[in-house]
Amino acid sequence: MIKKSPWVAPLKKLPASLRPIVTMQEKHFGAVLNPTRWWGRYPYLFWLIALFVGFLERKRAKIDAVTRSLVMTRVSQQCCCEFCIDANSLRLAERSGSMDKVLAVANWPQETLFSERERAALAYTDAMTATPPIVDDELKATLKTHFDEKTITELTALIAFQNLSARFNAALDIPAQGLCVPKSGKKPSV
Repeated sequence: MIKKSPWVAPLKKLPASLRPIVTMQEKHFGAVLNPTRWWGRYPYLFWLIALFVGFLERKRAKIDAVTRSLVMTRVSQQCCCEFCIDANSLRLAERSGSMDKVLAVANWPQETLFSERERAALAYTDAMTATPPIVDDELKATLKTHFDEKTITELTALIAFQNLSARFNAALDIPAQGLCVPKSGKKPSV
């Protein structure tokens, strides 16, 4: 695979207003996450996005942490975002306790390790990420058997957020950082 170089250069020096985010990233990941070096051109917008994802990832979210990570990983794959696949696969592996779901999510319709609730969320993720979105009546009915309307609204916001993030990163060729490297050497697929 030929490694692409970003066609818009990352910032070498980040604005001081992003210091709290940078400090948190360095503490958790050991480095500044790549997208921060592009979003840094618009620190106020980046703060709004960080607050939005922070709300969606809160401890009392309507959607459990594994399902959130599943849908974020799936959107990342659908949008071919190298950085997002890397970062969200890491989060999914941490939250699910293994690489099993990470390695299976690309082929989720054929896999048996997902619950019916997770399958409904993944089907909705694929339908929403399509351009244009294709959410048919059967899928809506399936979602309503697993989620209430407030949770469906939150799930929709999460999928929409991840589409924004993945499409931003993919369009700017923001590279992966090697955050999720399975011991088997088999990389999560697109």
